[in-house]
Amino acid sequence: MAVRIRLTRLGRKKQPFYRIIVADSESKRDGKFLDVVGTYDPLQDPAVIKIDNSKLQDWLGKGALPTTTVKSLIKKVAAEV
Repeated sequence: MAVRIRLTRLGRKKQPFYRIIVADSESKRDGKFLDVVGTYDPLQDPAVIKIDNSKLQDWLGKGALPTTTVKSLIKKVAAEV
C-alpha cells in the first residue's frame, strides 16, 4: 500500500481547480484521501500554487511519493521563494 502525493480535481466543467492531497495509490482520483497539502489554481494568471511546507515535508519524511505533476509544482514553488 503505497502513499502518493497527487492532485484531485474540483471545480466546474471547463473551470478546473485542484487540491494537492496525500492518498493511497489504489484510491480513486476524487476518492478517499489522508490529508490536504495544498491547492493549485491553473486559471489564474499566473497560476496560483499554495503548499503547506510543514505538511509536505512531514509526508515526504514518512515515505510518500509525489507524482510527476506534483513534483513539478513543488519545484515551481521552490523557485519562487
